[in-house]
Amino acid sequence: QVQLVESGGGSVQAGGSLRLSCAPSGGTYTTYAMGWFRQAPGKEREFVATINWASGYTYYLDSVKGRFTISREKYKHTVYLQMNSLQPDDMAVYYCADQSVRRPTGLIRLPQSYNDWGQGTQVTVSS
Repeated sequence: QVQLVESGGGSVQAGGSLRLSCAPSGGTYTTYAMGWFRQAPGKEREFVATINWASGYTYYLDSVKGRFTISREKYKHTVYLQMNSLQPDDMAVYYCADQSVRRPTGLIRLPQSYNDWGQGTQVTVSS
């Protein structure tokens, strides 16, 4: 099982920015997509963004479009989430996940479509 390690969380004021990073701790492996999810207290885990590893095509939660950008560095096997114009509603624990088994595009927003997960990194946004 792959161990993913996230970094870059923290506390910002509304309107601020953070950049999250995620990479496997044990080297590289075959992946089809990597994504970011978030979970706020008392809420279900929510899809935020994902990127197709081969093509670079991206998908976003509607509420983060235009504010968040997911990207990857293939040779580092690292995925990033640049978060701008952060709002209190964005406050959550953010998790990265990888899809090491190809899934239909229609399922990419479901947590069940991802095989391995990081431990999560806290993002706090104060108003």
